[in-house]
Amino acid sequence: MADGSPQVGYLSVTRSLSGRLWRERAADPELVRRHQLSHGLSEPLARALAARGVLAEQGETYLNPTLKALFPDPSSFTDMDRAAEVLVDALERRRPLVVFADYDVDGASSAAQLVRWFRALGYELPIYVPDRILEGYGPSPAAFRRLKADGAELVITVDCGAAAHDALACAAEIGLEVVVIDHHLMRGEEIPHVAALVNPNRPDCVSGQGHLAAAGVTFVLLAALNREARKRGLFGDRPEPDLRQWLDLAAMGAICDVTELRGFNRALAAQGLKVMSAWRNPGLKALLEVANSQGPASVFHVGFILGPRINAGGRIGRADLGARLLSTDDPEEARGLAAELDALNASRKEVEREVTEAAIAHIETESNQGEAPMLLVAADGWHPGVIGIVAGRLREKYRKPVVVVGVDRAANVGKGSGRSQPGVNLGRAVQAAYDEGLLLAGGGHAMAAGLSVRPDTIPELRAFLCERLAAETEIAAAEDGLEIDALVTARGCDRALWQDFQRMAPFGPGNVEPMFAAADVRVERPMALRGGHVRCTLTDGSGGRLKAVAWRVEGSEAGRRLLTEGGAIHVAGRLKPDDWQGRQGVEFEIEDVADPRRA
Repeated sequence: MADGSPQVGYLSVTRSLSGRLWRERAADPELVRRHQLSHGLSEPLARALAARGVLAEQGETYLNPTLKALFPDPSSFTDMDRAAEVLVDALERRRPLVVFADYDVDGASSAAQLVRWFRALGYELPIYVPDRILEGYGPSPAAFRRLKADGAELVITVDCGAAAHDALACAAEIGLEVVVIDHHLMRGEEIPHVAALVNPNRPDCVSGQGHLAAAGVTFVLLAALNREARKRGLFGDRPEPDLRQWLDLAAMGAICDVTELRGFNRALAAQGLKVMSAWRNPGLKALLEVANSQGPASVFHVGFILGPRINAGGRIGRADLGARLLSTDDPEEARGLAAELDALNASRKEVEREVTEAAIAHIETESNQGEAPMLLVAADGWHPGVIGIVAGRLREKYRKPVVVVGVDRAANVGKGSGRSQPGVNLGRAVQAAYDEGLLLAGGGHAMAAGLSVRPDTIPELRAFLCERLAAETEIAAAEDGLEIDALVTARGCDRALWQDFQRMAPFGPGNVEPMFAAADVRVERPMALRGGHVRCTLTDGSGGRLKAVAWRVEGSEAGRRLLTEGGAIHVAGRLKPDDWQGRQGVEFEIEDVADPRRA
């Protein structure tokens, strides 16, 4: 609209087939004009930048995010200099060290960065990753006692540890020194007594980098380690490590942990993808080959090809496989680890499919779907390694917060994972349930949470969360809309348009991928695919023909409409490259469908 405010009912769609309102993404017209003039951008692209809050003076660093322009001062992180001093001291004295990592991609890529930095200084750093099933998340007193008994004097925790008060208290009791490198939210103001705790989300940290993944915090730590080692003259007989070679690992954590890609974190992701594209890391190269993929690295490679395979070890296999893969320099070892992770990922997909189908059956027949503000579904034997993914799938389907609980009757405990809708703070509600005594453990952030609960308390927990989230969910449902960046035609959706908007990449939270709408298109040659997907061709009055796909729409109103060729519809979605057999085209990835007669 002329004043930059959102246009309600874009293309007059107030309710799509998924129940969403379509809105034009709001942008200040004067800022749009300044971006056009300053950077020679097309109006749609300039408008997309303005709509994402990119100010006129930020345009250059947004379009060309560099470490030089955006790298934060390591000293701005509380305890960063102290951590560097402690670790370089330990290196010089050759103290027995261990890096203790979380079992996901962020933990693995953080650990691998430290292993590679210490290796460059002539020290081989061992890795310890807890088993998800047997040990749970993060450090525990038992794990620290085991490491101490095995001879460790100092443990570096990465992507975990900041909230592990019991484990850190145990470490202090047994004389095990700990340096914590983390990014998770911390409870209260109390800081655990450790050698150093680096976390941009600790209450007294003024770095302003709280949106970093642990891999990003670790990369800043490497800069602090280089600075401290340089000060002590440790690079007299060996070259100083060039940290840029490990940007691919920092990007893995930033993208797979779904962090906000803005500022320095955006530069890490953008530059890291460039480094990754050379495929010099033996583990990433082997994983790409075993997945039968190729080409320059992209967010798609990281998020949908590499990341799930690395995570598969922590979900249903051996937890340390991912960290070992990313830190090895042996191509033969990398190929073996990659093959094992690929097989585990295939098994994970099957387990995930089974649990998803069972959870939907529960919801549709006996759970609290209806008008309830959130869904909590539980059953015996659901694998704790996949319940988070299943919760995400169900959230997409039902468009409300979802908690999935797998119950272990022998242990008399249910392990749950939740995913939320924008505007609904699930982590805060789970924390409140813990404070009420309904949970054995629980925590998280606005969009995701984890919990442990006694099986007989699940009905009470469901009722508590429904009541707690009712008001937020009602507001979020009313505001649940799709933000449109530009209107396109079938003829106008071409490679040039896709390339123009690629100047905004990489995309993710904080820098959402552009959403396009096409009006009054007709569906030709629809085809239902295995997995619940639909492929088709879209045509309109422009005379163009546009290949399109809609993922996981089986059983939905949008899926049924796409499989029907009669009548015009509006579609909204994203442009994707189509390089099959070297054709250099594009494909329209349908996000939502609206029927003009009903919208």
